[in-house]
Amino acid sequence: MNKMTHAPDEHRSTPYEPTDKPPTPEAAISEVKKYGSKQKQFIAIGEIILCSGFPTQLALANILALIGFSAFSGTGTLNLSYVVILSLADTIILIFLIFFFLTRGNEKPKDIFFGARPLAQEINIGLVLIPLTVILAIGSLQLLYILWPSLQGTEENPLEALIDSPLNAMIFVGVAVIAGGLREELQRAFILHRFREQLGKKWLGLFMFSVMFGLGHYIQGWDAVIVTALLGATWGALFLIRKSVVSTIISHAGFNVVEVVIALVAASAT
Repeated sequence: MNKMTHAPDEHRSTPYEPTDKPPTPEAAISEVKKYGSKQKQFIAIGEIILCSGFPTQLALANILALIGFSAFSGTGTLNLSYVVILSLADTIILIFLIFFFLTRGNEKPKDIFFGARPLAQEINIGLVLIPLTVILAIGSLQLLYILWPSLQGTEENPLEALIDSPLNAMIFVGVAVIAGGLREELQRAFILHRFREQLGKKWLGLFMFSVMFGLGHYIQGWDAVIVTALLGATWGALFLIRKSVVSTIISHAGFNVVEVVIALVAASAT
């Protein structure tokens, strides 16, 4: 009678063979090089918070309050001078912080904000996006009022109430271009750059900053919060895809100018 022999199973794991191999030192080093060390990530989070706009505006508001500069006039409306000073001062501080953090980390602002795409192409994209973002905002508002009718006409936009003359409109255009188009897009690009390069979470960064961007316009009403968050997500996604702020600055600044013109026309009609 022949005895049947069985070849040893070479693929059978023994109790002494680990099934999950720990990451190699090379893989760990590669991960650190890709996104930065934990210390660099904590520093990046701190820079994101400082450049979010909330700490700087809160500090400026307290300073203005200490010197007796009120945000509201005697009639209870917003003080135009206060809005202009706060917006422009915050712009200067934020741009300084952004460039300081970049140069301190041996990063070139030109490479981060302008990338390698042709300037003329980015300008054309920005110009084309101006009417498209206006249509997006109007369409989103109308859809929002259909889905959430209680939002319509419940809150007056205090900023639009200040645009009651051509002179005030011109002042607002200047603020809208500098503090809106320029500052906010450099700010958005810097924060998304930190999320992408240091934290490895660019789309999470886009979502979080879009929500914060919308909440920063809470004074204009919840409808403005939602639509502004959507616009912020659009401009942020454009920067992540094209790696240039030229088109987003032009689009955002142009959108703000159109908003001011619409508000002036509405004020003149009443």
